[in-house]
Amino acid sequence: MSDERPVRLHCFAHSADGVSVFDRWAQSTGPGVEVLPVVLPGGAGGHGGPRPVTHAGLLAQLLPRFSDPGPGPYVFYGHGLGAMVALTLTRALHEAGLPGPALLAVASSAPPCAPLATSVRTLSDDELLDVLGGRGAVPPASDEGIMLRAMLPVLRQDLELAQALDEAAHTPSAAGPLDTPVLVVASQDNPLAPAAIADGWRQWTEGPVRVRTVPGRHFFVRGARELPRLLGRACRVTRRLVPEPAPVS
Repeated sequence: MSDERPVRLHCFAHSADGVSVFDRWAQSTGPGVEVLPVVLPGGAGGHGGPRPVTHAGLLAQLLPRFSDPGPGPYVFYGHGLGAMVALTLTRALHEAGLPGPALLAVASSAPPCAPLATSVRTLSDDELLDVLGGRGAVPPASDEGIMLRAMLPVLRQDLELAQALDEAAHTPSAAGPLDTPVLVVASQDNPLAPAAIADGWRQWTEGPVRVRTVPGRHFFVRGARELPRLLGRACRVTRRLVPEPAPVS
């Protein structure tokens, strides 16, 4: 495998400002994997341009980066909001007839659900925190609850984008359904995205859907070695099964 190009693992964070969670992943993914965090415009340490909050705005900024993926397979991993971004981009590549990821890995995110009747713009801070905390599933005084409040201004924009992507996902695709394999990573103590959400993800691809469970709560992506190790193994399996980018048309 040392003579082969590494499998590129493109990582989408739970927030436009959260890409630093992938900084040390290269130490844990193992050989044959190149970790490539995807920084959204307007995010911390990112590229110029406005922070995207619409489906069209996101694709205008991201899709050109993946129009020519290069040789060998690549993988998308999305955590939280990043899962919706990765799914959206996979569908856009599919619709454009371009080679898509050989594997879509998602974590800490339910699949697209029925569009919300209320826009996040109309919610008060307390109402928004209640939604973000899973209607009380994340205690306000917990580390995750404190983190949510500290990140509230950024989370408003991220949640607005998530709502736009969720709504766009329900528009039927002229290219037909995806057949991309999906890996759903659940955490043992995450009430917002338990292992049962895998059943929902099966509705968004005709490819195989696998579920793996790792320790932690909603933000288990932070500092955990189990997750990058798991994804590293998945990338190496993908290399064996898909030697070239998978056509999605």
